[in-house]
Amino acid sequence: MPSILLQDASVLPAGDGGTHAPILHPLSLELDTARTAVVGANGSGKSTLLKLLNGLVLPDTGTVSVDGLDTARHGAAVRRRVGFVFTDPLSQLVMPTGRDDVELSLRASVRNRVQRRAAAEARLEALGLLELADRSIYDLSGGERQLMALASVLAVEPAVLVADEPSTLLDLRNTAWLRRIFASLPQQVIYTTHDLDFAADADRVLVMDGGAVVFDGGPREGIAAYRALALGVG
Repeated sequence: MPSILLQDASVLPAGDGGTHAPILHPLSLELDTARTAVVGANGSGKSTLLKLLNGLVLPDTGTVSVDGLDTARHGAAVRRRVGFVFTDPLSQLVMPTGRDDVELSLRASVRNRVQRRAAAEARLEALGLLELADRSIYDLSGGERQLMALASVLAVEPAVLVADEPSTLLDLRNTAWLRRIFASLPQQVIYTTHDLDFAADADRVLVMDGGAVVFDGGPREGIAAYRALALGVG
C-alpha cells in the first residue's frame, strides 16, 4: 500500500488570527491500510482531513506526504497518485456525458483518439456503466452522476482513491454496488461515510470529533466508539 503520512498537520479557519478553534487540530497519522473509513458528525473535520491527502487543502502547520512527496511542494505529482471523488458529482463532471468525462481523464495517458475512446468504453463497461455513458449528465440521477464521477477518477488508475461521502446520493441498490466496487479495487481506498454498514467494510476506522481523531482502530470497535460518542453514552 502507498504510505500517506501526516506530521503535526493542522488546518486553521481562513484569515483567522488564532481567535477560533482549528478546523483540524495538529494530527500525526500514517495511512497505509487497504481500506480506511472516516466517520464523525457533520463539521467534525472529516472532509478537511480527506482534502489534505491530495493537496486540495494544505496544512497551516506540519506536513502531509504521499510516498515521500510533500503535498505543498509536489502537489501535481501527489494528485497523480491520489484520486479524489467529491460528495457533489456536478463539481467534478465537466463534460456533457460520462463517456466524455472518462475520455477527458484519459487524454494525458492515451493520446490517440480512437484508442482513448476504446479505453474509456472498456473502463465504463468494467464498472457496469456503459449503458449510461452517452446520456447527458443532467439526465442522470444524483446517484448515477456519482458513479460516473467515480469512473472518471478511476480511469487514470490512481494508487489511492479518496472519496468524500460517496454513498450520500445513492439508493440501496447502488450503495451495494459501490461497496462491491470498493471491496474489489486494487487501490488503497480512504472514504468518509455516515453509513455505518459501509464503514464496517473497512479494515480501519477513524472517528473524528471537533477537528481531532478520537479513535483509530478496527471497524467494530470504531463504530461502537462513534455510536457512544454520537449518543452521548459513556
